[in-house]
Amino acid sequence: MLNELAEYTKKHLADAEPGFTTRSVHWSVELAADGRFLNLVPLGDGKRGEALSRCPNMHGMNAGGKAHFLIESTQSAALLFKKGEDEKKKQSAAQRHAYFISMLDKAANGVPILTPLVRMLRDETVMDALRTALEGHKAKPTDWLTWRIAGRELRQQPEVQQWWRAWRAADLAPSAVRGSEGDAAATDAMVCFLTGIAGAPLATHPKITGLSGVGGLSMGDVLVGFDKSAFTSYGLDKSANAAMTEDAAQQYSAALNDLIANRSYRLANTLVAYWYRDSIPPDDDLMALLMGMEDEEQAEARASITARRLLDAIRVGKRTDLGDNRFFALTLSGAGGRVMIRDWINGRFDDLATAVTAWFDDLAISAPTGDNLGRDPKLLGVCAALVRELKDLPPPTAATVWRLALKQLPIPQALMAQALARFRVGLLKDEPVRTARMGLIKAYFVRKGDTHMTAYLNPDHPEPAYHCGRLLAVLASLQRAALGDVGAGIVQRYYVAASQTPGLILGRLASNARNHLGKLKPGLAWWYEERVADVMSRLGDRAPRILDLEGQGLFALGYYQQLAALRSDRKAKTDNPEQDQDQPADTNYTEDDVHNA
Repeated sequence: MLNELAEYTKKHLADAEPGFTTRSVHWSVELAADGRFLNLVPLGDGKRGEALSRCPNMHGMNAGGKAHFLIESTQSAALLFKKGEDEKKKQSAAQRHAYFISMLDKAANGVPILTPLVRMLRDETVMDALRTALEGHKAKPTDWLTWRIAGRELRQQPEVQQWWRAWRAADLAPSAVRGSEGDAAATDAMVCFLTGIAGAPLATHPKITGLSGVGGLSMGDVLVGFDKSAFTSYGLDKSANAAMTEDAAQQYSAALNDLIANRSYRLANTLVAYWYRDSIPPDDDLMALLMGMEDEEQAEARASITARRLLDAIRVGKRTDLGDNRFFALTLSGAGGRVMIRDWINGRFDDLATAVTAWFDDLAISAPTGDNLGRDPKLLGVCAALVRELKDLPPPTAATVWRLALKQLPIPQALMAQALARFRVGLLKDEPVRTARMGLIKAYFVRKGDTHMTAYLNPDHPEPAYHCGRLLAVLASLQRAALGDVGAGIVQRYYVAASQTPGLILGRLASNARNHLGKLKPGLAWWYEERVADVMSRLGDRAPRILDLEGQGLFALGYYQQLAALRSDRKAKTDNPEQDQDQPADTNYTEDDVHNA
Protein backbone atom coordinates (compact mmCIF):
# COMPACT_ATOMS: atom_id res chain seq x y z
CA MET A 1 0.00 0.00 0.00
CA LEU A 2 2.72 2.48 0.99
CA ASN A 3 4.68 1.60 -2.12
CA GLU A 4 1.68 2.30 -4.36
CA LEU A 5 1.15 5.62 -2.60
CA ALA A 6 4.79 6.50 -3.21
CA GLU A 7 4.41 5.59 -6.88
CA TYR A 8 1.36 7.84 -7.10
CA THR A 9 3.40 10.76 -5.78
CA LYS A 10 6.21 10.14 -8.25
CA LYS A 11 3.79 9.99 -11.17
CA HIS A 12 1.27 12.70 -10.29
CA LEU A 13 2.79 15.03 -7.69
CA ALA A 14 5.98 16.41 -9.13
CA ASP A 15 5.92 19.28 -6.61
CA ALA A 16 5.97 16.98 -3.58
CA GLU A 17 9.01 17.81 -1.45
CA PRO A 18 9.74 17.67 2.30
CA GLY A 19 8.97 20.99 3.89
CA PHE A 20 6.22 21.82 1.38
CA THR A 21 2.60 20.79 1.16
CA THR A 22 -0.59 21.44 -0.79
CA ARG A 23 -3.23 23.50 0.99
CA SER A 24 -6.78 24.54 0.23
CA VAL A 25 -6.40 28.35 0.17
CA HIS A 26 -9.48 30.58 0.17
CA TRP A 27 -8.05 34.11 -0.26
CA SER A 28 -5.32 35.93 -2.15
CA VAL A 29 -4.22 39.28 -0.73
CA GLU A 30 -3.16 41.60 -3.54
CA LEU A 31 -0.46 44.19 -2.67
CA ALA A 32 1.24 46.95 -4.61
CA ALA A 33 5.02 46.96 -4.99
CA ASP A 34 5.28 49.39 -2.07
CA GLY A 35 3.11 47.24 0.24
CA ARG A 36 -0.20 49.06 -0.20
CA PHE A 37 -3.25 46.82 0.19
CA LEU A 38 -5.09 46.70 -3.14
CA ASN A 39 -7.67 43.93 -3.10
CA LEU A 40 -8.83 40.63 -1.62
CA VAL A 41 -9.48 37.93 -4.22
CA PRO A 42 -11.55 34.82 -3.37
CA LEU A 43 -10.06 31.50 -4.51
CA GLY A 44 -11.79 28.22 -5.17
CA ASP A 45 -15.45 27.55 -5.90
CA GLY A 46 -16.99 29.15 -2.84
CA LYS A 47 -17.30 25.90 -0.91
CA ARG A 48 -13.66 24.92 -0.79
CA GLY A 49 -10.52 26.87 -1.51
CA GLU A 50 -8.12 26.42 -4.39
CA ALA A 51 -5.55 23.65 -3.95
CA LEU A 52 -2.16 25.41 -4.00
CA SER A 53 1.04 23.40 -4.06
CA ARG A 54 4.42 24.49 -2.73
CA CYS A 55 3.06 25.94 0.50
CA PRO A 56 5.84 25.97 3.15
CA ASN A 57 4.98 23.52 5.93
CA MET A 58 6.46 24.41 9.33
CA HIS A 59 7.75 21.64 11.58
CA GLY A 60 7.41 21.54 15.37
CA MET A 61 3.89 23.00 15.33
CA ASN A 62 2.86 20.89 18.33
CA ALA A 63 5.14 22.95 20.54
CA GLY A 64 2.74 25.92 20.25
CA GLY A 65 3.37 29.56 19.45
CA LYS A 66 4.66 28.79 15.96
CA ALA A 67 3.13 29.61 12.60
CA HIS A 68 3.62 28.37 9.07
CA PHE A 69 5.87 30.42 6.87
CA LEU A 70 4.15 32.68 4.30
CA ILE A 71 0.87 30.75 3.86
CA GLU A 72 -1.24 30.85 7.01
CA SER A 73 -4.80 31.11 8.33
CA THR A 74 -6.53 34.48 8.46
CA GLN A 75 -6.41 34.29 12.25
CA SER A 76 -2.64 33.78 12.50
CA ALA A 77 -1.74 36.06 9.59
CA ALA A 78 -4.28 38.86 10.02
CA LEU A 79 -5.67 38.35 13.56
CA LEU A 80 -9.19 37.75 12.28
CA PHE A 81 -11.44 36.40 15.05
CA LYS A 82 -15.03 35.32 15.28
CA LYS A 83 -17.28 37.45 17.45
CA GLY A 84 -16.89 36.81 21.17
CA GLU A 85 -13.64 34.87 20.76
CA ASP A 86 -12.08 33.74 24.04
CA GLU A 87 -9.27 36.02 25.28
CA LYS A 88 -6.97 33.07 25.87
CA LYS A 89 -7.34 32.02 22.25
CA LYS A 90 -6.69 35.59 21.14
CA GLN A 91 -3.44 35.66 23.11
CA SER A 92 -2.37 32.36 21.55
CA ALA A 93 -3.16 33.70 18.08
CA ALA A 94 -1.21 36.89 18.84
CA GLN A 95 1.86 34.75 19.61
CA ARG A 96 1.52 32.93 16.31
CA HIS A 97 1.01 36.26 14.52
CA ALA A 98 4.22 37.65 16.03
CA TYR A 99 6.10 34.49 15.00
CA PHE A 100 4.62 34.76 11.49
CA ILE A 101 5.93 38.32 11.11
CA SER A 102 9.34 37.46 12.59
CA MET A 103 9.82 34.63 10.08
CA LEU A 104 8.95 36.90 7.16
CA ASP A 105 11.28 39.56 8.57
CA LYS A 106 14.16 37.08 8.63
CA ALA A 107 13.41 35.99 5.09
CA ALA A 108 13.18 39.60 3.85
CA ASN A 109 16.84 40.15 4.78
CA GLY A 110 17.82 37.78 1.98
CA VAL A 111 14.73 38.00 -0.21
CA PRO A 112 13.86 41.67 -0.80
CA ILE A 113 10.57 40.84 -2.55
CA LEU A 114 9.12 40.04 0.90
CA THR A 115 9.93 43.49 2.36
CA PRO A 116 6.64 45.15 1.28
CA LEU A 117 4.70 42.34 2.94
CA VAL A 118 6.54 42.81 6.24
CA ARG A 119 5.90 46.54 6.03
CA MET A 120 2.18 45.92 5.50
CA LEU A 121 1.88 43.48 8.40
CA ARG A 122 3.37 46.06 10.76
CA ASP A 123 1.06 48.84 9.60
CA GLU A 124 -2.07 48.67 11.78
CA THR A 125 -4.03 50.95 9.45
CA VAL A 126 -3.44 48.63 6.50
CA MET A 127 -4.16 45.56 8.63
CA ASP A 128 -7.47 47.05 9.70
CA ALA A 129 -8.35 47.51 6.05
CA LEU A 130 -7.45 43.87 5.36
CA ARG A 131 -9.58 42.62 8.26
CA THR A 132 -12.48 44.77 7.10
CA ALA A 133 -12.22 43.24 3.62
CA LEU A 134 -12.08 39.72 5.09
CA GLU A 135 -15.14 40.37 7.24
CA GLY A 136 -16.96 41.86 4.25
CA HIS A 137 -16.35 38.65 2.32
CA LYS A 138 -17.43 36.59 5.35
CA ALA A 139 -14.04 34.93 5.64
CA LYS A 140 -13.56 32.46 8.49
CA PRO A 141 -10.63 32.59 10.95
CA THR A 142 -9.65 29.10 9.77
CA ASP A 143 -9.47 30.06 6.07
CA TRP A 144 -5.97 30.06 4.58
CA LEU A 145 -4.62 33.01 2.61
CA THR A 146 -1.75 33.67 0.25
CA TRP A 147 -0.05 36.86 -1.00
CA ARG A 148 0.66 38.49 -4.34
CA ILE A 149 2.89 41.55 -4.72
CA ALA A 150 2.73 43.45 -7.99
CA GLY A 151 1.07 40.40 -9.58
CA ARG A 152 3.73 37.93 -8.40
CA GLU A 153 2.63 34.93 -6.32
CA LEU A 154 5.15 34.91 -3.47
CA ARG A 155 5.07 31.17 -2.75
CA GLN A 156 6.06 30.44 -6.35
CA GLN A 157 9.17 32.64 -6.39
CA PRO A 158 12.35 30.50 -6.58
CA GLU A 159 14.25 32.75 -4.16
CA VAL A 160 11.47 32.43 -1.55
CA GLN A 161 11.41 28.64 -1.86
CA GLN A 162 15.21 28.44 -1.67
CA TRP A 163 15.30 30.58 1.47
CA TRP A 164 12.73 28.30 3.12
CA ARG A 165 14.72 25.17 2.23
CA ALA A 166 17.92 26.62 3.65
CA TRP A 167 16.27 27.89 6.86
CA ARG A 168 14.46 24.60 7.42
CA ALA A 169 17.63 22.53 6.91
CA ALA A 170 19.53 24.73 9.36
CA ASP A 171 16.75 24.60 11.94
CA LEU A 172 16.52 20.81 11.77
CA ALA A 173 20.29 20.26 11.75
CA PRO A 174 21.35 20.83 15.40
CA SER A 175 22.04 17.89 17.69
CA ALA A 176 20.31 15.17 15.73
CA VAL A 177 18.09 14.33 12.82
CA ARG A 178 14.60 15.60 13.67
CA GLY A 179 11.09 14.58 12.79
CA SER A 180 8.49 16.53 10.91
CA GLU A 181 7.41 18.06 14.23
CA GLY A 182 10.95 18.89 15.29
CA ASP A 183 11.49 15.87 17.55
CA ALA A 184 14.94 14.35 17.63
CA ALA A 185 15.34 10.91 16.10
CA ALA A 186 18.15 8.41 16.23
CA THR A 187 21.27 9.56 14.42
CA ASP A 188 22.15 6.03 13.25
CA ALA A 189 21.05 5.07 9.78
CA MET A 190 18.35 2.41 9.46
CA VAL A 191 16.86 0.57 6.52
CA CYS A 192 13.83 2.55 5.30
CA PHE A 193 10.61 0.59 5.70
CA LEU A 194 9.32 1.96 2.40
CA THR A 195 12.31 2.21 0.07
CA GLY A 196 14.70 -0.39 1.53
CA ILE A 197 17.53 2.16 1.42
CA ALA A 198 19.54 3.01 4.53
CA GLY A 199 18.97 6.50 5.89
CA ALA A 200 18.23 8.57 8.97
CA PRO A 201 14.73 7.67 10.26
CA LEU A 202 12.19 10.42 10.67
CA ALA A 203 10.93 10.58 14.26
CA THR A 204 7.50 12.09 13.61
CA HIS A 205 5.75 11.71 10.27
CA PRO A 206 3.75 14.38 8.40
CA LYS A 207 0.07 14.74 9.26
CA ILE A 208 -2.71 13.45 7.04
CA THR A 209 -5.47 16.05 6.71
CA GLY A 210 -9.05 15.95 5.49
CA LEU A 211 -10.44 13.27 7.83
CA SER A 212 -12.12 15.61 10.32
CA GLY A 213 -15.54 14.65 8.96
CA VAL A 214 -14.96 10.93 9.61
CA GLY A 215 -13.47 10.97 13.09
CA GLY A 216 -10.16 12.68 12.40
CA LEU A 217 -8.74 15.85 13.94
CA SER A 218 -8.92 19.21 12.19
CA MET A 219 -5.17 19.63 12.66
CA GLY A 220 -4.47 16.30 10.98
CA ASP A 221 -3.82 12.67 11.93
CA VAL A 222 -0.80 10.38 11.67
CA LEU A 223 -0.65 7.15 9.71
CA VAL A 224 2.67 6.04 11.22
CA GLY A 225 3.13 6.94 14.88
CA PHE A 226 4.33 5.34 18.09
CA ASP A 227 3.35 7.61 20.97
CA LYS A 228 2.77 4.82 23.50
CA SER A 229 5.42 2.55 25.00
CA ALA A 230 3.19 -0.44 24.20
CA PHE A 231 3.60 0.32 20.50
CA THR A 232 7.42 0.22 20.59
CA SER A 233 9.88 -2.65 20.69
CA TYR A 234 13.62 -3.42 20.80
CA GLY A 235 14.29 -0.14 22.56
CA LEU A 236 13.49 1.90 19.46
CA ASP A 237 12.06 5.38 19.89
CA LYS A 238 8.93 6.74 18.18
CA SER A 239 8.71 6.11 14.44
CA ALA A 240 12.04 4.33 14.34
CA ASN A 241 9.87 1.27 14.97
CA ALA A 242 8.84 1.58 11.32
CA ALA A 243 11.86 3.54 10.13
CA MET A 244 11.34 5.78 7.10
CA THR A 245 13.45 8.57 5.72
CA GLU A 246 12.01 12.05 5.38
CA ASP A 247 11.69 11.70 1.60
CA ALA A 248 9.81 8.39 1.93
CA ALA A 249 7.40 9.76 4.54
CA GLN A 250 6.78 12.79 2.33
CA GLN A 251 5.91 10.53 -0.60
CA TYR A 252 3.18 8.54 1.09
CA SER A 253 1.75 11.49 3.05
CA ALA A 254 1.64 13.75 -0.03
CA ALA A 255 -0.21 11.04 -1.95
CA LEU A 256 -2.74 10.47 0.82
CA ASN A 257 -3.41 14.17 1.29
CA ASP A 258 -3.91 14.66 -2.44
CA LEU A 259 -6.20 11.63 -2.80
CA ILE A 260 -8.33 12.64 0.19
CA ALA A 261 -8.69 16.16 -1.18
CA ASN A 262 -9.31 15.29 -4.84
CA ARG A 263 -10.15 11.61 -5.35
CA SER A 264 -12.30 10.48 -2.47
CA TYR A 265 -15.95 9.95 -1.60
CA ARG A 266 -17.70 10.01 1.74
CA LEU A 267 -19.22 6.64 2.55
CA ALA A 268 -21.21 7.02 5.78
CA ASN A 269 -18.59 7.46 8.53
CA THR A 270 -15.64 6.55 6.32
CA LEU A 271 -13.84 8.03 3.34
CA VAL A 272 -12.96 6.01 0.24
CA ALA A 273 -9.87 7.26 -1.60
CA TYR A 274 -9.03 5.59 -4.91
CA TRP A 275 -6.82 5.90 -7.96
CA TYR A 276 -5.67 4.04 -11.06
CA ARG A 277 -2.15 3.12 -12.06
CA ASP A 278 -2.67 4.78 -15.43
CA SER A 279 -4.96 7.78 -15.83
CA ILE A 280 -8.31 7.10 -17.49
CA PRO A 281 -11.03 9.31 -19.03
CA PRO A 282 -13.72 10.49 -16.57
CA ASP A 283 -16.40 8.54 -18.48
CA ASP A 284 -14.52 5.29 -17.73
CA ASP A 285 -14.13 5.94 -14.01
CA LEU A 286 -16.01 2.97 -12.53
CA MET A 287 -15.23 4.02 -8.96
CA ALA A 288 -16.99 7.33 -9.53
CA LEU A 289 -19.85 5.43 -11.17
CA LEU A 290 -20.19 3.24 -8.10
CA MET A 291 -19.81 6.03 -5.55
CA GLY A 292 -20.89 9.22 -7.27
CA MET A 293 -23.60 9.77 -9.86
CA GLU A 294 -24.35 13.20 -8.40
CA ASP A 295 -24.93 14.73 -11.81
CA GLU A 296 -28.63 14.44 -12.63
CA GLU A 297 -28.07 13.55 -16.28
CA GLN A 298 -25.64 10.81 -15.31
CA ALA A 299 -27.97 9.60 -12.59
CA GLU A 300 -30.75 9.10 -15.12
CA ALA A 301 -28.57 6.77 -17.15
CA ARG A 302 -28.31 3.19 -15.91
CA ALA A 303 -24.91 2.75 -14.33
CA SER A 304 -25.05 -0.99 -14.99
CA ILE A 305 -25.21 -0.34 -18.74
CA THR A 306 -22.06 1.78 -18.63
CA ALA A 307 -20.21 -0.81 -16.56
CA ARG A 308 -21.25 -3.64 -18.87
CA ARG A 309 -20.25 -1.64 -21.95
CA LEU A 310 -16.73 -1.20 -20.57
CA LEU A 311 -16.53 -4.87 -19.56
CA ASP A 312 -17.59 -6.05 -23.01
CA ALA A 313 -15.09 -3.69 -24.68
CA ILE A 314 -12.29 -5.11 -22.52
CA ARG A 315 -13.26 -8.72 -23.23
CA VAL A 316 -13.32 -8.29 -27.02
CA GLY A 317 -10.00 -6.44 -27.01
CA LYS A 318 -11.27 -2.97 -27.93
CA ARG A 319 -10.00 -1.41 -24.70
CA THR A 320 -6.64 -3.01 -23.98
CA ASP A 321 -5.65 0.22 -22.22
CA LEU A 322 -8.24 -0.54 -19.55
CA GLY A 323 -7.63 -4.27 -19.41
CA ASP A 324 -3.97 -3.75 -18.53
CA ASN A 325 -4.72 -1.02 -15.98
CA ARG A 326 -4.97 -1.49 -12.21
CA PHE A 327 -7.05 0.14 -9.49
CA PHE A 328 -6.30 0.90 -5.84
CA ALA A 329 -8.78 1.83 -3.10
CA LEU A 330 -8.37 2.78 0.56
CA THR A 331 -11.18 3.01 3.10
CA LEU A 332 -10.18 5.51 5.77
CA SER A 333 -11.41 7.10 8.97
CA GLY A 334 -9.83 8.84 11.94
CA ALA A 335 -9.72 7.90 15.62
CA GLY A 336 -7.75 9.47 18.43
CA GLY A 337 -5.42 11.40 16.13
CA ARG A 338 -4.60 8.32 14.04
CA VAL A 339 -5.50 7.37 10.49
CA MET A 340 -7.47 4.14 10.52
CA ILE A 341 -7.11 1.99 7.38
CA ARG A 342 -10.44 0.17 7.27
CA ASP A 343 -9.72 -1.63 4.03
CA TRP A 344 -7.20 -1.85 1.19
CA ILE A 345 -8.31 -3.31 -2.14
CA ASN A 346 -6.42 -3.41 -5.42
CA GLY A 347 -6.60 -5.41 -8.62
CA ARG A 348 -7.01 -5.39 -12.37
CA PHE A 349 -9.39 -2.96 -14.01
CA ASP A 350 -11.26 -5.77 -15.80
CA ASP A 351 -11.89 -7.43 -12.42
CA LEU A 352 -13.28 -4.11 -11.20
CA ALA A 353 -15.56 -3.88 -14.24
CA THR A 354 -16.79 -7.43 -13.58
CA ALA A 355 -17.46 -6.69 -9.93
CA VAL A 356 -19.28 -3.40 -10.57
CA THR A 357 -21.44 -4.98 -13.28
CA ALA A 358 -22.34 -7.87 -10.97
CA TRP A 359 -23.11 -5.48 -8.11
CA PHE A 360 -25.62 -3.47 -10.12
CA ASP A 361 -27.15 -6.62 -11.64
CA ASP A 362 -27.57 -8.34 -8.28
CA LEU A 363 -29.16 -5.25 -6.67
CA ALA A 364 -31.44 -4.55 -9.64
CA ILE A 365 -35.10 -4.66 -8.61
CA SER A 366 -38.32 -3.28 -9.98
CA ALA A 367 -39.29 0.25 -9.05
CA PRO A 368 -42.41 0.65 -6.88
CA THR A 369 -44.31 1.52 -10.06
CA GLY A 370 -43.47 -1.95 -11.41
CA ASP A 371 -43.04 -0.85 -15.02
CA ASN A 372 -39.26 -0.43 -14.95
CA LEU A 373 -36.20 -1.08 -12.82
CA GLY A 374 -35.32 1.17 -9.92
CA ARG A 375 -32.37 3.49 -10.33
CA ASP A 376 -28.98 1.85 -9.74
CA PRO A 377 -28.14 2.65 -6.11
CA LYS A 378 -24.98 4.41 -5.04
CA LEU A 379 -22.93 2.75 -2.33
CA LEU A 380 -24.10 5.49 0.00
CA GLY A 381 -27.70 4.60 -0.78
CA VAL A 382 -27.07 0.97 0.13
CA CYS A 383 -25.49 2.03 3.41
CA ALA A 384 -28.45 4.32 4.13
CA ALA A 385 -30.79 1.37 3.59
CA LEU A 386 -29.36 -0.32 6.67
CA VAL A 387 -29.94 2.36 9.30
CA ARG A 388 -32.36 5.08 10.36
CA GLU A 389 -29.76 7.80 9.74
CA LEU A 390 -26.34 7.53 8.10
CA LYS A 391 -24.63 8.86 11.20
CA ASP A 392 -25.73 5.68 12.97
CA LEU A 393 -23.78 3.44 10.58
CA PRO A 394 -20.52 2.11 12.12
CA PRO A 395 -17.41 2.60 9.94
CA PRO A 396 -16.73 -1.18 9.79
CA THR A 397 -20.16 -1.74 8.24
CA ALA A 398 -19.51 0.84 5.53
CA ALA A 399 -16.16 -0.82 4.82
CA THR A 400 -17.94 -4.18 4.59
CA VAL A 401 -20.44 -2.88 2.00
CA TRP A 402 -17.56 -1.44 -0.03
CA ARG A 403 -15.73 -4.79 0.01
CA LEU A 404 -18.89 -6.68 -0.96
CA ALA A 405 -19.17 -4.54 -4.09
CA LEU A 406 -15.54 -4.75 -5.17
CA LYS A 407 -14.86 -8.40 -4.31
CA GLN A 408 -18.20 -9.98 -5.34
CA LEU A 409 -18.63 -11.51 -1.89
CA PRO A 410 -21.86 -13.00 -0.50
CA ILE A 411 -24.04 -10.57 1.43
CA PRO A 412 -23.73 -11.34 5.16
CA GLN A 413 -27.00 -12.43 6.75
CA ALA A 414 -26.56 -9.72 9.38
CA LEU A 415 -26.77 -7.01 6.69
CA MET A 416 -29.83 -8.62 5.15
CA ALA A 417 -31.42 -8.70 8.59
CA GLN A 418 -30.70 -4.98 9.07
CA ALA A 419 -32.27 -4.12 5.72
CA LEU A 420 -35.27 -6.32 6.49
CA ALA A 421 -35.80 -4.69 9.87
CA ARG A 422 -35.69 -1.20 8.35
CA PHE A 423 -38.18 -2.32 5.67
CA ARG A 424 -40.66 -3.45 8.34
CA VAL A 425 -40.23 -0.21 10.27
CA GLY A 426 -40.81 1.75 7.08
CA LEU A 427 -44.09 -0.07 6.44
CA LEU A 428 -45.39 0.66 9.91
CA LYS A 429 -44.35 4.32 9.71
CA ASP A 430 -45.75 4.82 6.22
CA GLU A 431 -42.33 5.73 4.80
CA PRO A 432 -41.44 5.50 1.09
CA VAL A 433 -39.87 2.22 0.06
CA ARG A 434 -36.13 2.39 -0.68
CA THR A 435 -35.33 0.31 -3.74
CA ALA A 436 -31.73 0.04 -2.50
CA ARG A 437 -33.05 -1.71 0.63
CA MET A 438 -35.10 -4.22 -1.34
CA GLY A 439 -32.25 -4.65 -3.83
CA LEU A 440 -29.87 -5.58 -1.02
CA ILE A 441 -32.29 -8.20 0.30
CA LYS A 442 -32.62 -9.58 -3.23
CA ALA A 443 -28.82 -9.59 -3.69
CA TYR A 444 -28.50 -11.68 -0.52
CA PHE A 445 -30.47 -14.49 -2.14
CA VAL A 446 -28.93 -14.07 -5.59
CA ARG A 447 -25.41 -14.40 -4.17
CA LYS A 448 -26.51 -17.45 -2.21
CA GLY A 449 -27.36 -19.13 -5.51
CA ASP A 450 -31.12 -18.50 -5.77
CA THR A 451 -31.50 -18.58 -9.55
CA HIS A 452 -35.26 -18.00 -9.28
CA MET A 453 -34.87 -14.57 -7.69
CA THR A 454 -35.42 -11.95 -10.40
CA ALA A 455 -35.74 -8.20 -10.51
CA TYR A 456 -39.47 -8.39 -11.24
CA LEU A 457 -42.20 -10.58 -9.79
CA ASN A 458 -41.58 -14.30 -10.40
CA PRO A 459 -44.86 -16.23 -10.06
CA ASP A 460 -42.92 -19.50 -10.45
CA HIS A 461 -40.59 -19.02 -7.49
CA PRO A 462 -40.46 -22.35 -5.62
CA GLU A 463 -40.38 -20.98 -2.05
CA PRO A 464 -43.73 -20.84 -0.17
CA ALA A 465 -42.49 -17.87 1.89
CA TYR A 466 -42.27 -15.79 -1.28
CA HIS A 467 -45.90 -16.54 -2.19
CA CYS A 468 -47.04 -15.81 1.35
CA GLY A 469 -45.73 -12.29 0.90
CA ARG A 470 -47.49 -12.07 -2.47
CA LEU A 471 -50.78 -13.13 -0.91
CA LEU A 472 -50.58 -10.43 1.77
CA ALA A 473 -49.96 -7.82 -0.93
CA VAL A 474 -53.03 -8.90 -2.92
CA LEU A 475 -55.23 -9.01 0.18
CA ALA A 476 -54.07 -5.57 1.25
CA SER A 477 -54.82 -4.19 -2.21
CA LEU A 478 -58.25 -5.82 -2.09
CA GLN A 479 -59.02 -4.20 1.26
CA ARG A 480 -58.10 -0.78 -0.06
CA ALA A 481 -60.21 -1.24 -3.18
CA ALA A 482 -63.23 -2.21 -1.04
CA LEU A 483 -62.88 0.18 1.90
CA GLY A 484 -60.56 2.97 0.75
CA ASP A 485 -58.05 4.46 3.17
CA VAL A 486 -58.89 2.95 6.55
CA GLY A 487 -55.79 4.21 8.36
CA ALA A 488 -54.24 1.17 10.03
CA GLY A 489 -55.01 -1.48 7.44
CA ILE A 490 -53.91 -5.07 6.97
CA VAL A 491 -50.28 -4.13 6.46
CA GLN A 492 -49.93 -2.03 9.60
CA ARG A 493 -51.85 -4.50 11.74
CA TYR A 494 -50.69 -7.86 10.45
CA TYR A 495 -47.50 -7.59 8.37
CA VAL A 496 -45.05 -8.45 11.16
CA ALA A 497 -47.11 -11.39 12.40
CA ALA A 498 -47.84 -12.65 8.88
CA SER A 499 -44.14 -12.52 7.91
CA GLN A 500 -43.18 -14.60 10.96
CA THR A 501 -46.14 -17.00 11.30
CA PRO A 502 -47.95 -16.95 7.94
CA GLY A 503 -49.72 -20.25 8.55
CA LEU A 504 -51.54 -18.75 11.52
CA ILE A 505 -52.41 -15.35 9.98
CA LEU A 506 -52.95 -15.60 6.24
CA GLY A 507 -55.80 -18.11 6.40
CA ARG A 508 -57.83 -15.80 8.60
CA LEU A 509 -57.10 -12.81 6.33
CA ALA A 510 -58.05 -14.81 3.22
CA SER A 511 -61.36 -15.80 4.79
CA ASN A 512 -62.14 -12.20 5.67
CA ALA A 513 -61.36 -11.19 2.07
CA ARG A 514 -64.76 -12.57 1.01
CA ASN A 515 -66.42 -9.71 2.89
CA HIS A 516 -64.31 -7.24 0.90
CA LEU A 517 -65.15 -8.93 -2.41
CA GLY A 518 -68.85 -8.44 -1.69
CA LYS A 519 -68.36 -4.68 -1.60
CA LEU A 520 -66.87 -4.51 -5.12
CA LYS A 521 -68.43 -4.32 -8.54
CA PRO A 522 -68.63 -7.74 -10.22
CA GLY A 523 -65.81 -7.08 -12.69
CA LEU A 524 -63.48 -5.81 -10.00
CA ALA A 525 -64.41 -8.65 -7.63
CA TRP A 526 -63.69 -11.18 -10.37
CA TRP A 527 -60.34 -9.56 -11.08
CA TYR A 528 -59.27 -9.87 -7.44
CA GLU A 529 -60.57 -13.42 -7.15
CA GLU A 530 -58.39 -14.36 -10.10
CA ARG A 531 -55.26 -12.95 -8.44
CA VAL A 532 -55.96 -14.47 -5.05
CA ALA A 533 -56.61 -17.81 -6.71
CA ASP A 534 -53.38 -17.58 -8.71
CA VAL A 535 -51.28 -16.98 -5.60
CA MET A 536 -53.12 -19.66 -3.61
CA SER A 537 -52.55 -22.18 -6.41
CA ARG A 538 -48.80 -21.52 -6.22
CA LEU A 539 -48.88 -21.81 -2.45
CA GLY A 540 -51.16 -24.83 -2.17
CA ASP A 541 -51.05 -26.36 1.29
CA ARG A 542 -47.43 -25.37 1.86
CA ALA A 543 -47.99 -22.24 3.93
CA PRO A 544 -45.39 -22.61 6.70
CA ARG A 545 -46.42 -22.05 10.29
CA ILE A 546 -43.15 -20.25 11.15
CA LEU A 547 -40.59 -18.48 8.95
CA ASP A 548 -36.93 -18.11 9.84
CA LEU A 549 -34.92 -14.99 8.93
CA GLU A 550 -34.37 -16.07 5.33
CA GLY A 551 -38.03 -16.93 4.98
CA GLN A 552 -38.94 -13.46 6.22
CA GLY A 553 -36.64 -11.99 3.59
CA LEU A 554 -38.40 -13.97 0.85
CA PHE A 555 -41.76 -12.88 2.28
CA ALA A 556 -40.70 -9.22 2.04
CA LEU A 557 -39.56 -9.61 -1.57
CA GLY A 558 -42.76 -11.39 -2.57
CA TYR A 559 -44.82 -8.66 -0.91
CA TYR A 560 -42.88 -5.80 -2.54
CA GLN A 561 -42.69 -7.30 -6.03
CA GLN A 562 -46.37 -8.25 -6.02
CA LEU A 563 -47.33 -4.68 -5.12
CA ALA A 564 -45.12 -3.39 -7.92
CA ALA A 565 -46.75 -5.83 -10.35
CA LEU A 566 -50.24 -4.71 -9.31
CA ARG A 567 -49.32 -1.12 -9.91
CA SER A 568 -47.82 -2.02 -13.28
CA ASP A 569 -51.12 -3.68 -14.21
CA ARG A 570 -52.97 -0.49 -13.31
CA LYS A 571 -50.62 1.63 -15.45
CA ALA A 572 -50.94 -0.81 -18.38
CA LYS A 573 -54.73 -0.48 -18.22
CA THR A 574 -54.47 3.31 -18.12
CA ASP A 575 -52.16 3.32 -21.16
CA ASN A 576 -54.30 0.78 -23.09
CA PRO A 577 -57.95 1.41 -22.21
CA GLU A 578 -59.26 -0.91 -24.95
CA GLN A 579 -57.36 -3.92 -23.60
CA ASP A 580 -58.76 -6.27 -20.91
CA GLN A 581 -61.96 -4.44 -20.13
CA ASP A 582 -62.62 -6.59 -17.06
CA GLN A 583 -59.52 -5.27 -15.34
CA PRO A 584 -60.22 -2.15 -13.25
CA ALA A 585 -58.36 1.05 -13.98
CA ASP A 586 -57.82 1.63 -10.26
CA THR A 587 -56.66 -1.70 -8.90
CA ASN A 588 -53.98 -0.24 -6.69
CA TYR A 589 -52.82 2.93 -4.98
CA THR A 590 -51.62 6.40 -5.71
CA GLU A 591 -47.92 6.80 -6.36
CA ASP A 592 -47.24 7.75 -2.75
CA ASP A 593 -49.10 4.70 -1.41
CA VAL A 594 -47.24 1.92 -3.21
CA HIS A 595 -46.03 0.38 0.04
CA ASN A 596 -49.12 1.08 2.17
CA ALA A 597 -52.24 -0.91 1.49
